[in-house]
Amino acid sequence: MAKETASLAILFADIAKSTQIYETLGNEAAKKLIDRCISVMVDITGKHNGTVIKTIGDEIMCTFPSADNAVDAAMEMHQELEQTTVKDRPDFVPPNIYAGIQYGPVILDSGDVFGDAVNVAARMVAFAKQRQIITTEETVNQLSENLQNAAHWIDKTNIKGKSGEIKIYEIIWEEQELTVMFDASTTSFNALATDSSMELSLGNSTINVNQEKPAATLGRQVHNDIVVNDGPVSRSHARIEYRRGKFVLIDQSSNGTFVVIQGKKEVDLLRDETTLLGEGIIGLGRRVEPDSPVAIHYKIKI
Repeated sequence: MAKETASLAILFADIAKSTQIYETLGNEAAKKLIDRCISVMVDITGKHNGTVIKTIGDEIMCTFPSADNAVDAAMEMHQELEQTTVKDRPDFVPPNIYAGIQYGPVILDSGDVFGDAVNVAARMVAFAKQRQIITTEETVNQLSENLQNAAHWIDKTNIKGKSGEIKIYEIIWEEQELTVMFDASTTSFNALATDSSMELSLGNSTINVNQEKPAATLGRQVHNDIVVNDGPVSRSHARIEYRRGKFVLIDQSSNGTFVVIQGKKEVDLLRDETTLLGEGIIGLGRRVEPDSPVAIHYKIKI
């Protein structure tokens, strides 16, 4: 008998660093917390017309009739788990999740789903960092315009069993309406060489953003590439993206991001983005001096 087929959005959502949660809270408290998180994600799945296929430990797999349903559910999962607290442990940071989504044809069989879309969604969640929603160009093309505007290309890769490279996108869920700050003085930099690189440094920590690593996150929580432990800094405060040879700073915080470019041009961002030029310093949540211990220094190398 032929098995039923359908086109669905597959969502995998994993609780991040569950081993550390067990080490921090102990087995009983950690198990209760993870079970509570899974329960929240199950409820959210149903709220967005989804079907839970399975839960395994700290992971949930579910399907949705549309890509929009899956993305909306993943966003709400992130948001709701931020409110998760542990009794008698006010210092405990709420758990984050990794989320991966793929829309495509699947085979339905005895309450389970199989097929290429399932395999790709599993790869997407493996690519995700904490607090990220990762998907493919195929899925982005299925999204409504509003959600497409929240999708940012971050990388491309080969996936076993699929021909050619696949473009990978992140859905930015912590801020949905970026206002691009255009400055005519930057137009001469729009054709930077594709092998350009940006060095970011904070104290003794240094990372590079380039074609191989096209994005970096800045914020207070440990999942970020650059961690700034300072009062005004949001958990996921800002990000820098490499876009066709340019480096774009995107603020997604409550208190803003402050930049001094080339030692003279000051740019204040609040849920906005701007192109970074030359070298300068970045302050998260407040203005900083070059010698401040929370000043992020950047330098673009061409």
